[in-house]
Amino acid sequence: MGRKLAIAAAILGIAVCFEGGLSAEAPARHWVGTWAAAPHLAGPFPAAGAEGFANQTIRQIVHVSVGGSAVRIRLTNGFGDRAQRFESVYVGIRGEGASVRAGSNRRLTFGGQASLTLPKGSSTVSDAVSLHVDDLDDVAISIFTASDTGAPTTHVFSNATSFAADGDFAADESGAAFGAELVGWWFIQGVDVYTSGNVKGAVLALGDSLTDGFGSTWDANARYTDFLARRFVAGPPGRVLGVLNEGITGSRVLGDSPCFGVNVGARLDRDVLARAGVVAVIYAQGSNDFGYPVVDAAGGLGIPECFQPATVVSAEDVIAGMRQVIARVHAAGIPIFGATLNPLGGGPEWSPETEAKRKVVNAWIRTSGEFDGVFDFAAAVADPNDPEALAPWFDSGDRTHPNDAGYEAMANAVRLSAFR
Repeated sequence: MGRKLAIAAAILGIAVCFEGGLSAEAPARHWVGTWAAAPHLAGPFPAAGAEGFANQTIRQIVHVSVGGSAVRIRLTNGFGDRAQRFESVYVGIRGEGASVRAGSNRRLTFGGQASLTLPKGSSTVSDAVSLHVDDLDDVAISIFTASDTGAPTTHVFSNATSFAADGDFAADESGAAFGAELVGWWFIQGVDVYTSGNVKGAVLALGDSLTDGFGSTWDANARYTDFLARRFVAGPPGRVLGVLNEGITGSRVLGDSPCFGVNVGARLDRDVLARAGVVAVIYAQGSNDFGYPVVDAAGGLGIPECFQPATVVSAEDVIAGMRQVIARVHAAGIPIFGATLNPLGGGPEWSPETEAKRKVVNAWIRTSGEFDGVFDFAAAVADPNDPEALAPWFDSGDRTHPNDAGYEAMANAVRLSAFR
């Protein structure tokens, strides 16, 4: 190698390979996504905070995967009907309840400014702030908005309690002012950490309610992605990865919903390709595409407007949509792993027709070779005596969504060796 090339490579921070297999070390520390949530609009769904906030501080608790020495957060106004003004935004390590650990609350800036106006449809990343975050920490993000937000960009099924206070209490480490407990996340879509070279990147989970963790114990961080994060953290040194959850309950491969967001193709750039340090994707989706017409015909679970349009699609239609996801993720240079669709026997989306379609899609996932690998979630949670249904010991009670043990079984079906 010429001396000029070596110098240029060193300046650019490029890992340069030499004969004999040795390589220069990449920078020891880098930015990696440690937590994420996919934003959407609650629409007609009767969600807390769906009408918005005014002269209030929202304190939202997120459970990160990997730690670091500095943080930055990602805010979004992707689905609001007006510009959003955030007077103050803080980040810290959660104490008990709504409190922040003493000495950890940090004011965030955006382009050096302490306040932020976020135009309609836009997103932003904060400036970095020094904050020691441990693996699997709970991080508190506090946002004060003086003006009426209108219907906010949200993530409805947080499976975690958020808190609200009247007035500006974003800087307060005490939780005393936060008398209101809420369900959901608002305006936040990601947390990145500046972390060591031991953390190689992040695995991103893309899907529907089974990725979102619907049915798991509230505030227990028992989504399959949480169990997967704990496996990575406990795993061999040098193989640690962050885990990002981009599941939306009720979402589909092909269709939109006024309550559960847009189809996967419409959110792929925002929720997957724009995330920091993603080295692999796990994709598990398709059951809702088949199930919407069944749920709609049965009354729509009391919210029929959420299951519109209830378009009937074939297994081949869904496979074609999945192929588009694979192609776009591969075009970004990221491997993508397919996860089989869980059994739904006895649940609100099950019918003989939906079951037949599920089997066709699962056979394609397992045998087509179009994914970079397959994780068999369906086999991990199926009843051995009735493979079309969840095992009773993994059922949260609705015959569709796993309980905590079921989500742990799904996480255990992920081969960590696939991410070497």
